[in-house]
Amino acid sequence: MAFAGSAEFSLPSLQALADSAHSVAVVITAPDRSGSRGRTAPRPVRELALELGLLVRQPARLSPGDLMSLPAAQVDILVVCAYGQLVPRSVLHLLPRGAVGVHPSLLPRHRGASPIQAAILAGDTETGVTIYQMDERLDAGPILVEESVPLPPTMTATELSTELAARGGSLLVRALDELEAGEAEPCPQADLDATYAAKLGRQDGELDWGLPAQRIERLLRALHPWPGVSVPIGGARVKLIAGRGVPAPEGASDLGPGSVLEAPGDTLLVGTGAGAFRVELIQPPGRRPMAPGAYLRGRRARAGGRRP
Repeated sequence: MAFAGSAEFSLPSLQALADSAHSVAVVITAPDRSGSRGRTAPRPVRELALELGLLVRQPARLSPGDLMSLPAAQVDILVVCAYGQLVPRSVLHLLPRGAVGVHPSLLPRHRGASPIQAAILAGDTETGVTIYQMDERLDAGPILVEESVPLPPTMTATELSTELAARGGSLLVRALDELEAGEAEPCPQADLDATYAAKLGRQDGELDWGLPAQRIERLLRALHPWPGVSVPIGGARVKLIAGRGVPAPEGASDLGPGSVLEAPGDTLLVGTGAGAFRVELIQPPGRRPMAPGAYLRGRRARAGGRRP
């Protein structure tokens, strides 16, 4: 078996395979990144693989040559989990048992690059992990097994990723056990029900107060820790660390999005496109996280309709 993964999400799956009866002949991960002060930052999957005594390869792009040099008896299937690169068609059709993917959503919902964030943004009340047979289409191959988990309305992307990564490891071993025993029953996905989660960028976290408060709260949870959410307060864009959507105070609806509705204590209540948002913790540029009230007092801001 070959295992391809790069992000921390794939660590529990690699560890689960190492602890199982399945043999991992090679671990493929993306090249190391540039770290601080010009130093290289090793991929977490590489570090775990070396601790487990496994062979590691880090091609810039996966190709048949990265697998063909290994004995066919050792590499008859490819497992892909948070690899971060598209697996070429030539590789998908190379191995006798093909390729199996680990995806953090209940396929066909939220195919694509950011399914965890998409589930939170959509207000889903449940999500899960799917183990599926990979084909040439993005996250569209037949489902082997899947497991659902509840998605509480306060859970962040970081917390959800940790939960789904742990579930994915055990579910992957179960799927491989069933394949090996000839007990697997692949189920085609319902393509008409598919949704897609595009890759996120820094610009996705640059918000204005014209969005509904509920949307801002979901974005805050979904974009944690990266790229994070920034909003205008006190004449500058600051990183929003903590807050929640609440009903607007009676009689404050005419002040409009971006107006300071209340400044009780160190919190800040700001009008949005629908409802209000209570800002509880922010991080100004180049400074440590702080209460918004203290930040505004430092900038001599006043409540009563003043825009933050």
